[in-house]
Amino acid sequence: MSAPLAGLRFSLAGPGKVGSSLARWATAAGAELVAVAGRGALENLDTGGQDLLLLALPDAALPAAAAALARRPQAAVALHTSGSLDASAIEALRQAGSAVGSLHPLKAFPEPLPEAAEAHGVFFAVDGDPAARELAARLAVAWGGVPGEVPPAARPLYHFAATLAAGGVVTLLAAAGEMGRRLGLPEAVARGYLELARGAMAAATRALDAGRPLATAITGPVARGDAATLRRQIAALQASAPDKLPLARALARETAHQREELGEDLAAVREELGGIEP
Repeated sequence: MSAPLAGLRFSLAGPGKVGSSLARWATAAGAELVAVAGRGALENLDTGGQDLLLLALPDAALPAAAAALARRPQAAVALHTSGSLDASAIEALRQAGSAVGSLHPLKAFPEPLPEAAEAHGVFFAVDGDPAARELAARLAVAWGGVPGEVPPAARPLYHFAATLAAGGVVTLLAAAGEMGRRLGLPEAVARGYLELARGAMAAATRALDAGRPLATAITGPVARGDAATLRRQIAALQASAPDKLPLARALARETAHQREELGEDLAAVREELGGIEP
C-alpha cells in the first residue's frame, strides 16, 4: 500500500517549531520536501510546479511574505498555519494564481515535534479556496488528525479559546504554584498541582470519549455546590492573597455557569458569590 501523501511535492516557508514539525509529518506520510526557506530568503523561493507551499510564519509576517513570494511562480496550493487568521492573510498568492487556505493544528508546540504520532487525533482548522481546503483535509487525514472548517468570522474567538485551553491552563498552574510559595509550602507542591491537573485532563478525556460534556469532569467546591468551603477559601484569599480574588471570582462564576448548563442547582453557591462581588 502506498503512503497517503506519496507523490505530493511541497516546500516550507518558515522552518520554526510548527513548520518543521508539519514538514516531518508530511515526509513521514510519503510527501517530498523540495525546499525550505526562512523569512530572510523568501524572495528567492520558487515553488512553481509543486503541489503545496506551506507557510508557517508569524501572523504579522504573513501578508508581506505572501507579497514577496507572489513575485515568483509558486505552488498550486498555498496554506498558512495561523489559527487566528483566515486564508485572506495570503491574498497576494491567490492573486498570483495559487489556491490559498489555512491549516492550523490545534496543538501546543513548545518545541519541534518531529514524530508523526504527535499528529494523531489533533484537530486541524481549515478554510480557504476549495482546492486548498481539499488539500488541507488530505494532509490532516494522512497524519491521523481530524480536519474541520473554521470560517473567517469564527477565527478570533476560536483562537482565543485555544489560548484558554493551552496557555490558560498553564497560567492557572503557575498561579497555584505561586500561592504555594507564598504559604511557604515545599516546592513539591507545585508538582502535586501539576499531577492534579493531569488527573483532571484524564477525566475530561474520558468524558468526551463517553459522549459526555466536558463540564461533567469539573471538580471542586463550586462544582459540588459546597458554599461553605467556597466561603472559607474566599476569606483566606482576602486575608493572604487579595490580588487573586478577581481570578477566584471569575473562575467560580464560570464553573457555576458550566455546571448549571448541565441542569444543576447551584443557588447556594450563587448566593455566596453575590456576597463577594467587588
